[in-house]
Amino acid sequence: MALAEGVLGIIEEAQRRQGFAQVCAVRLEIGALAGVEVPALLFCLEIVLTHSVARQARIECLPVPGSGWCMDCAQTVSIATLYANCPRCGSAQVQATGGLQMRVQDLIVE
Repeated sequence: MALAEGVLGIIEEAQRRQGFAQVCAVRLEIGALAGVEVPALLFCLEIVLTHSVARQARIECLPVPGSGWCMDCAQTVSIATLYANCPRCGSAQVQATGGLQMRVQDLIVE
């Protein structure tokens, strides 16, 4: 619910600054390693956005793959989970570097 309320806050702030009347779409980037349960987020957004300028907005969730830096290979590698071993060399020395966050990519407004 806190993530949905954060999205609402971003929408309300953008409306104050730009003065639009309605949000047609909200595009969210959601990292594979961010720990966001997309169905739960969509359910919460439906509730939180009910009385806002985004009440009829289409919500698009754009996945961002996980990536990490393998200290042994000195390579950026794709990882599906935090603390995953390197898929190239098997090392456990992988520092997650991408797909860790959720952000509002953009709003389509009228």
